[in-house]
Amino acid sequence: MDLSADKIRGILIGLFVLIVSVALHEFGHAVMAYKLGDDTPRRQGRVTLNPLAHADPIGTFLLPLVGGIYAATSGVMGGGFGWGKPVQWNPARIRRGVKMSTASILVSFAGPAMNLLLGTVLAIVLVILQSQGVGGPEVYKILQFALVTNFVLFFFNLLPVPPLDGGHIAQAFMPYRYREKFDNFAKYGPFVLLAVIMIAPLRNVFLWPAMWCAEHLYLALRSIVGI
Repeated sequence: MDLSADKIRGILIGLFVLIVSVALHEFGHAVMAYKLGDDTPRRQGRVTLNPLAHADPIGTFLLPLVGGIYAATSGVMGGGFGWGKPVQWNPARIRRGVKMSTASILVSFAGPAMNLLLGTVLAIVLVILQSQGVGGPEVYKILQFALVTNFVLFFFNLLPVPPLDGGHIAQAFMPYRYREKFDNFAKYGPFVLLAVIMIAPLRNVFLWPAMWCAEHLYLALRSIVGI
């Protein structure tokens, strides 16, 4: 295994970016459920930006680290893939006046929305630093990586496949006469996701729009500031 100092640094940077991005994602779920009246996330210590509160030992640390090492040593583009500890919330505790389906949609979308927000903020920071000549190429590269990572997380999590957030949103919109069929499909959701991740043409379903949006947002901001 050939791991130079630069490769190790790249792996650690990738792991750090993923940990922060996943933590913000899960925080979005937690704070939305709490704002809607359910104090379960607060009681479980999830309404916080502390990454350790949202980390899953395997999904947030081990798997991304192994994936990052594999990518660095094999020359494969990309890095580790992972997830955070799911936020638990109780629809029965949502305040009166909010439909259960509406609450499910809002809580589910809040996670990806935080990744979209973070990606947008990173793009703004990147362009401002470049316009002022501050930071240097290495900082710009890290910010670009974090920007793309968050757009990838946004589009990936909105795929209408259980147990992703998009699957919960699709279920909430599903007419009742089709709920049973959707629940049967949900049993095979993990296998569908595995195929999407492993098969290159299927990965483009979320990678292509993520890359396109990140690039065009970046170019639009550069145009606005005149660089």
